[in-house]
Amino acid sequence: MRVAIIGSRGIPAKYGGFEVFTEELSTKLSQKGYTVTVTCEEDCSDHASHYQGVNLAYHPINPPKNYLFRKFYELFGDLYFLVKLSRRNDVILLLGMTAGSLTFLPKILSRSLKLVINIDGVEWKRDKFNNFEKAFLKFNTTVATKVSDAIILDAKSMAHHIDSNVVAKSVYIPYGVNHPVPVEWNNLLLNPLVKICPEIKNLKKCGFWLAVARLEPENNILTIIKGFIQSATEKPLVIVGNFSSPSYQEEVKSLLAETDKQIFLTGGIYNNSSLLDMLRGHCFAYIHGHSVGGTNPALLEAMSMKNIIIAHDNEFNREVCKESAMFFDSPRALADIVNMVESNPEQYAVLKQRAYDRVTKDYEWSKVVDAYDALFKELKTR
Repeated sequence: MRVAIIGSRGIPAKYGGFEVFTEELSTKLSQKGYTVTVTCEEDCSDHASHYQGVNLAYHPINPPKNYLFRKFYELFGDLYFLVKLSRRNDVILLLGMTAGSLTFLPKILSRSLKLVINIDGVEWKRDKFNNFEKAFLKFNTTVATKVSDAIILDAKSMAHHIDSNVVAKSVYIPYGVNHPVPVEWNNLLLNPLVKICPEIKNLKKCGFWLAVARLEPENNILTIIKGFIQSATEKPLVIVGNFSSPSYQEEVKSLLAETDKQIFLTGGIYNNSSLLDMLRGHCFAYIHGHSVGGTNPALLEAMSMKNIIIAHDNEFNREVCKESAMFFDSPRALADIVNMVESNPEQYAVLKQRAYDRVTKDYEWSKVVDAYDALFKELKTR
């Protein structure tokens, strides 16, 4: 069967959750005998034609650095590939709703094509988007869910956020996680970050709090920092991720300028998995602020590392964590949890094993890929 995956920045994964998902799904489907094509941005790799048995198709131009222009680039890139690949494949899996309103085009070009969409989270509620962008994304989602043959929900709670008339063709398939390979603590691995935060060279194993996220409003970065400032902890907080906008960056850095707490902004870590895994595997506890779901890859990866998880209180995080995490909904609530965990960490150590057991039982990549395999084969018979 021929499958095209459209909507990520490409593989090998160097950016975020969609890219990791695309790499895991495409390579594992290829091993099952599928002919898989993954679309890539022009500058995302060395322009190889294949990657681990997967065909790579490239956007004809390089992505712009300007935020607004990038949105148009992504829209027309998805449109380009929806048209180009519709007649060459049996199934198209579209990730995200940037081009959702145009999903009728491949259905017109190929009557036999099956279109599957993964709408990701509640994109139209993200604060980083203006009102026009939110309305556009909501419209795109409405169109795409009606046109598609199947809708992938990576969290069951996402069913509450789509039209009731299309819920019947939705399928719950979560994001996946691999069993982690432990990385021993080695201060030399911190060297790439020392240029950004010189004080980080003094970081000690199990002696810091960690958050990994894009630095944007719906990931509650300001709430995390405010809660950390209000707490009594003397441990540093390491925040890994890039800012989504200059204005939000200015807001965060203004807050940091008002405190003596050790809070380190490292920027994104995309090409050094050993460093990121070392930080995840040896932090004192992990703070997760994502709030617009569905299932967030960074949360699953932190849980797989047997961390104490302190997560923002919302339906998506509660669905994933269940009884394996503590939840906050304000800076004060977070500060209180930080103080409780630091005062008696042994009392909360049981959460580490619960988190690990949760993800390894229900979120393994092999189960995720098997679910997509079954769905594609079922769609092919319709």
